[in-house]
Amino acid sequence: MSDERRVHLFRNGRNQAIRIPRDWELDADEALLRREDGVLTVVPVPRNGLLAWLATLEPLDVPFPDVTDDDLLPLDDPEA
Repeated sequence: MSDERRVHLFRNGRNQAIRIPRDWELDADEALLRREDGVLTVVPVPRNGLLAWLATLEPLDVPFPDVTDDDLLPLDDPEA
């Protein structure tokens, strides 16, 4: 089902802009704008997940602590 709404175009410096009504807000920080046969289409770019964000972090230059399990009970035998 198609839904439409008349919106106001305005100038933001040298750019033309559009206000997106609150109930049509995109769940994204970025969007792709496509122009085909005089029709503009706004496609939200999905936010990156946690793994993508973690991949952007610089590695820590801190040695990993020496961890032992000497004070832990032995594991149960899953075959028993």
